[in-house]
Amino acid sequence: MTDIVNGLGRATAYGALGVVLLILGIVLVDILTPGKLGRQIWEDRNRNAAILLSSALLGIGGIVFTSIWTTYDNFGKGLASTAAFGLLGLVMMAVAFLVVDLVTPGKLGATLVDPEPHPAVWVTASCNIAVSAIVSASIA
Repeated sequence: MTDIVNGLGRATAYGALGVVLLILGIVLVDILTPGKLGRQIWEDRNRNAAILLSSALLGIGGIVFTSIWTTYDNFGKGLASTAAFGLLGLVMMAVAFLVVDLVTPGKLGATLVDPEPHPAVWVTASCNIAVSAIVSASIA
């Protein structure tokens, strides 16, 4: 019974940390794109914005998953590692976004929230997933 209670406690801590990292991912995408992201997705039904945010959330989720899966035997060290790698993933996704913005014409953020479908959203979404895969691979 103690194992179950300890497992629930650890799952709660990792789950809370994961939710915080996902929220930070939403805030990051909102900062990098013009306008209010929530309005663009839920009110304006902007598919570009939804794909961009979805890729960031999947990427962060993948990093958190990998970090938990390969966690240290020490719970505190594992939790700290998950936080550190999650934050690193967010920073690296932002850097990748800025680099793609730098090497492409126009303002990437504005392109990605344009109501008309744009192929740049797939490039940026793929970049998010690739960055998360690289960070995840560095954990193991």
